[in-house]
Amino acid sequence: MEKIKVELGENSYDIFIGENLFEDAAKFAVSSNFSKKILIVTDENIFNIYGENLRKIFSKYESNFELEIIPPGETSKSLENAEKLYTCAIESQLDRKSVIMAIGGGVVGDLAGFVAATFLRGVNFIQVPTTLLAQVDSSVGGKTAVNHKLGKNLIGAFYQPKAVFIDVTTLKSLPERELKAGLGEVVKYGVISDANFFSYLEKNIEGILNRNVEVLKQIIKRSCEIKAEVVSKDEKESGLRKILNFGHTIAHAIEEETGYKKYCHGEAVAIGMIGAALISQKLGYVDAEKVTRLKNLIKNFGMYTHCEDCRIDGIYRALFRDKKTIGGKINWVLMKDFGIVEISDKVPEKIIKEALQEIGIMD
Repeated sequence: MEKIKVELGENSYDIFIGENLFEDAAKFAVSSNFSKKILIVTDENIFNIYGENLRKIFSKYESNFELEIIPPGETSKSLENAEKLYTCAIESQLDRKSVIMAIGGGVVGDLAGFVAATFLRGVNFIQVPTTLLAQVDSSVGGKTAVNHKLGKNLIGAFYQPKAVFIDVTTLKSLPERELKAGLGEVVKYGVISDANFFSYLEKNIEGILNRNVEVLKQIIKRSCEIKAEVVSKDEKESGLRKILNFGHTIAHAIEEETGYKKYCHGEAVAIGMIGAALISQKLGYVDAEKVTRLKNLIKNFGMYTHCEDCRIDGIYRALFRDKKTIGGKINWVLMKDFGIVEISDKVPEKIIKEALQEIGIMD
């Protein structure tokens, strides 16, 4: 089992990466300095695959656990579902030493984490991410949130988990589309922090798509190392952590404009990264050859490189509802080279719209 430390003083925690870790997560929940009351949050897809096994594992221990199942998909990340989890927590008599455990993808983790952060002003939280995207990104760093009808992740809190257990074997049952969507976040780490990692991805496309366990462990480990390092230096996104949003400004606008139904988050991020790279090129930050390498890697992973069913005006308005917009100015994460990015709020409207058109967004 690999172990990565997220150094945050009294909020520090470990990320465990290995195979068949559900049992380890259960042992941690019942053996640590927590009460024996556990609320497990998962979605219908995960429950259908692992539900019986989860019941068997947790039934072996002297714990009072409740299993709450939400519908899959981004629309479940709502205040309405948060209220349902609050009700379950109250009825289950969770106390301040109780545990809320998220077993699932990013939606489950964000929702359960938000509830953990706000119930009784904060109870213990454990992440067990089961999708590639959640394993390399949303389960690490303490961002929790629910969506509002006017924007994604606008209601949330920074709240660190007590531990993250990444079970690589869960990727065997992951739908191909979800695997590829997770690769959007993986590619991001090569762009923002590690040129050698970007090259590793280019050389291991087949192993990744064929779900070679050792290759998957390597890309998950390196992605988590990069995120842990950034988060340790800037927990609440006052500066450096903003680089993790490369491609996300456009991605969130695409998701909003298409009602969170057409694209998975990672698919939108892939398109958004190309858009951000094109803006970078037009500003003279990066040359065309590097933009082409990025686009080719995304294409070779079988991800979207162009957006459909979006209009310039709608996307452009949505950009300004992004959380990184301050004083009416968008803080863009721009590419200078592989491993080097820069944040700028001085991108002309003309260049933004030209880049949007090049990724398929129509007038």
